Amino acid sequence: MDIGVFLPIGNNGWLISSTSPQYMPSFDLNKEVTLKAEKYGFEFALSMITLRGFGGPSQYWDHNLESFTLMAGLAAVTTRIKLFASVAVLTVPPALIARMAVTNDSISHGRFGVIIVSGWQKAEYEQMGIWPGERHFEKRYDYCGEYVQVMQELWATGRSDFKGEFFQMSDCRVSPTPMAKIDIISAGQSNRGMRFAAEYADYNFISAGGINDVGQVAQHTERLMAANKAAGANCRAMLLMMIIADETDAAAMAKWHHYVAGTDLEALAWRDAQAGADVKAEAHSTVGRMVRSDRVPTNMLRLIGSYETVARQLDELAGIPGLAGVMLTFDDFIIGMEQFGTRIQPLMRCRRHLAQAA
Repeated sequence: MDIGVFLPIGNNGWLISSTSPQYMPSFDLNKEVTLKAEKYGFEFALSMITLRGFGGPSQYWDHNLESFTLMAGLAAVTTRIKLFASVAVLTVPPALIARMAVTNDSISHGRFGVIIVSGWQKAEYEQMGIWPGERHFEKRYDYCGEYVQVMQELWATGRSDFKGEFFQMSDCRVSPTPMAKIDIISAGQSNRGMRFAAEYADYNFISAGGINDVGQVAQHTERLMAANKAAGANCRAMLLMMIIADETDAAAMAKWHHYVAGTDLEALAWRDAQAGADVKAEAHSTVGRMVRSDRVPTNMLRLIGSYETVARQLDELAGIPGLAGVMLTFDDFIIGMEQFGTRIQPLMRCRRHLAQAA
């Protein structure tokens, strides 16, 4: 099972709480996390794109770096790990992102990929006057499909004459072309999103909730595998999750309860109001899961426990058919990366190859 880190490009990471570790994003922080990931044999690092936060006492995600420029900087200081940057497709034309991706491919010597963000929070785009209207909720994956086709034509041949509903290229050129295949990652959780992933992406984020409930992950990989079968494709699943670890199960759970006590309900209310704007969202979709989530600091799957407990559960995840890897987040990224590299990963059966290589 491949291991990746979802970088802390926004303040306070993925815990919507005023009692969790509070920190601002910076290049230095993300550089330190990425170099630790490379040191401990992680296969990839990813960064999101968020253009407006949720506010509240924790100012959740009110402070964010930009994904492509961040990953360009990280590409220059790493040597092995694969790097993925996110594009909010409503903000940048596909031909320009294609060229930016080729630039990062050159900096990284073929270690670069692109994450497609279709856009669910309209306030991100309304603030810039570029929200296309409520129709985007229904058409966003059609838009993304054309977006990816334009990029892939340019990467493959250096030119595109694509003509679609949203994009019309006229002898559009991009040169040089990439030195390696630029993988595409999607994050579709709805049935329509999974279909888009199967048709256009190499990997798709999947989500699950709860604490230490690894058994529920299989239903989401099965949905992606069904979409693959229908499309004749082989898009692979990557699970987004959080690790909160300590010497004992009790100590790790005490951390979680401390974070829950500081849950930023005001920020959650903003998030849910934005999610609720998509009135036709499927229950499985990202916004559907948000609206139905518990009032806790994060609704992603949390592995909370001792180093041994977390390692055992990661090994269970490695046995799930269709799951290619996991994208890790931590309550504290610097401490969490060290814990994972020195205390958790050495106990994982599915990562023994790293210990043998060392």
